[in-house]
Amino acid sequence: MGGKYRIKGNKYPRMRRPRRRGRLVVLAVASAAVLGVGGWGTWQLVDVFTGGTEASAAGNGTDCAPETKASPSPSARPLPEPRAITVNVLNATTRSGLAKKTADELKKRGFKIGDVGNATKQYDKKVKGPGVLLGPASALDTSLPVLGTQLPGAERRTEAARKDAAVDLVIGDGFKELAKKPDADRALTKLARPEPAPSSKKGC
Repeated sequence: MGGKYRIKGNKYPRMRRPRRRGRLVVLAVASAAVLGVGGWGTWQLVDVFTGGTEASAAGNGTDCAPETKASPSPSARPLPEPRAITVNVLNATTRSGLAKKTADELKKRGFKIGDVGNATKQYDKKVKGPGVLLGPASALDTSLPVLGTQLPGAERRTEAARKDAAVDLVIGDGFKELAKKPDADRALTKLARPEPAPSSKKGC
């Protein structure tokens, strides 16, 4: 053995590597294990706080955010223009001259004027609000909404037995004046061209 080990008796010396290298290997393995466990724990914490949404989205690609797409909302019936609507202006209040003044203003705004005078006994002094818009059943979604842009807050009623296409504006005790023309024009434009209703659609 090159003189390094002396053999005495009938036993041979056990040959071992230096312990320093073994310790280094153990320390390296332990350090790698600690780093691995720490990294795994950190990843778990991130996954908990983020709810795993990123992993889910990247894993299967099925989580798609809904897209909002505007879809047109056409009216059930085409709306008539003011010039195609005949309005009877009837005064149900005790204020004189109110029907004529209101009729003149509606005429300036393009409406056709029919009868102007006092309201019938059914409505005379019985309308507490700004007014009542009265017409045939066919006018509920056509003429009455158009006339309603001129007097917001007026009640709308229909009469099934009524045959003529004209509508009545019955002025009530709460009436002050018609809507300002710019406001009425904007309301009329919005009524004729309603904003499209949003519809949800999934997209990736």
